[in-house]
Amino acid sequence: MCGIAGFILRAGQRPDSAQLAQMTAALAHRGPDDSGTYCAGAVGLAQTRLSIIGLSNGHQPLRSADGQLALVANGEIYNYLELNAELRQLGRHPRTASDSETILNSYAQHGLNCLTALRGMYAFALHDARANRLILARDRLGIKPLFYVRLPDRIAFASEIKALLPILPRQPQIVPAALRQFLQHQFAGGENTLFTGIKRVLPGEALFIDAELRIQRQRYWSPLTITPRQLGIETAQAELNELMTTVMREHIRSDVPFGLFLSGGVDSAILAAQLHAQHAGRIKSFSVGYCGATRANELNEAARIADYFEFDHQQLELNLNQVFARIPHSIWCTDELMRDYANLPTSILAETAGASLKVVFSGEGGDEVFAGYRRYAPHPAERWLKMLRHSGSGGFRTRGHWAGRWTRRLFNDKLQAVAAEERAPFQQAWRETPRNWSNLQRRQYVDLVTALPNNLLVKTDRLLMGFGVEGRVPFLDHRLVEFGLALPDNLKIQQHNGKWLLKRWAEPTLPPDHLQQPKRGFHVPVGDWLRGEVAAQIGQRLLRNRGICEWFNVTGIQELVTARQRGNGGSRELFGLMQFAIWHQLFIEQSKLKPAPNENPIDWI
Repeated sequence: MCGIAGFILRAGQRPDSAQLAQMTAALAHRGPDDSGTYCAGAVGLAQTRLSIIGLSNGHQPLRSADGQLALVANGEIYNYLELNAELRQLGRHPRTASDSETILNSYAQHGLNCLTALRGMYAFALHDARANRLILARDRLGIKPLFYVRLPDRIAFASEIKALLPILPRQPQIVPAALRQFLQHQFAGGENTLFTGIKRVLPGEALFIDAELRIQRQRYWSPLTITPRQLGIETAQAELNELMTTVMREHIRSDVPFGLFLSGGVDSAILAAQLHAQHAGRIKSFSVGYCGATRANELNEAARIADYFEFDHQQLELNLNQVFARIPHSIWCTDELMRDYANLPTSILAETAGASLKVVFSGEGGDEVFAGYRRYAPHPAERWLKMLRHSGSGGFRTRGHWAGRWTRRLFNDKLQAVAAEERAPFQQAWRETPRNWSNLQRRQYVDLVTALPNNLLVKTDRLLMGFGVEGRVPFLDHRLVEFGLALPDNLKIQQHNGKWLLKRWAEPTLPPDHLQQPKRGFHVPVGDWLRGEVAAQIGQRLLRNRGICEWFNVTGIQELVTARQRGNGGSRELFGLMQFAIWHQLFIEQSKLKPAPNENPIDWI
């Protein structure tokens, strides 16, 4: 796991090593073990390394034997052993023990066809000096991030947006539609980010950039090619068992110890059982709950699973001040505005795990792949009504998170003008699905290409990498995604219970009745904290914040605070304004600032 950055300049120009150093410094948290740079012709590459595989000789950038190829990579190629065996038979012998070198040698042998053979999570930049081009590529599901920007003299890229900011010629500008999407859906999706001109390399995509800075795009994998299958329960269980066994065998490849984030829910419990079945040793596991919160947590369930598999378990019970002191640092970590409250306990879990580990397993993706969310099986009348009121996505992902009264009262003219683009990513995803798919498969797909890469996986990558920890997400191996999406509906949801096949398959490996518990989600007690004097102080600070004054009608802020203090809603709206205000300070006004892990968020508004 690493951070990568660099650029390709117009022909005749040479890279500035000082600029590469600036970009590298911004990614130091992603790779505290090593760093390196490469300059050749008009191309400069940089990498910061977190050593996981090939500890002693995996320094990057990696070079081919003939010196014509150079690579910087972030992530893991889980099937590198199998690919290396094939490459040796073709006369290409690895010179290091690094899994990343497999990308270099596979490209040398097969060109970009090598992408279809890679199994893993990755983002990489590869300079092909012979073809005079730079290649940027991202894994199929978007587990690893990769951003780029076109400037007058170059195209630059980086694992995180904060590494691009130092080389921008002027202060970055905000994309209004992306800001509105964040406010209403807690993330912005698609190619465009919140920053004008800074774009995402999309999941399953490769970009070819030539000497004239022309970009050719290639989508090498898409869930849209998956064909629905008719399977019986016995056949499906047998296939799932074989797939999961293979996926876990590959995912546990590591030259360093690893742990598990254990929530007490279905997905992390299944990972616990699978790690145990793979004889992975005495795993360190971590769970989190809250002191004095009004809602119950899953600490007891997590401890039960840990005891069952004899893990070395650490239970964190946090007070509200500990949780919300993470707000400024978590905003800095994510780069992009992303209002998932689970960022906050995830940050604390990452710091705790990072004190002794470099790798942690997490259950992201299980709900999307095997249809675990309640929203995937709505009542027919509910679906019909939503389709009638909000067209374009089959009644799915129709409602914004802000109450209508507050969008009318607080959004200024710039945000009101882009209302039609608010649901655009969901509508586009729904429209592009094949006609022979069921509505359940369409709902899964919409989440797989919107909320998953731009919300959940931002949390899994950026919050963990903020403390030099690699997150592994086996449920998002593309073979499991293809299997889960293709399953018939009746093997995914029965009697409004999701993940039916997954639970039935896993039940014999888990404590009795564990899978019968209702789904709770990763609750964070925002409402318990955002009230009274805290709400009042936030409101006063918001009135003086430059970003808030530019994008919102400040005359409505006191009304929002009063409603929140009286218990009349407003927590999502007030939290969203606070997050945007802090983000604006960190990324628009003073991009060199970095909060400590524990800060009073009110001081950063």
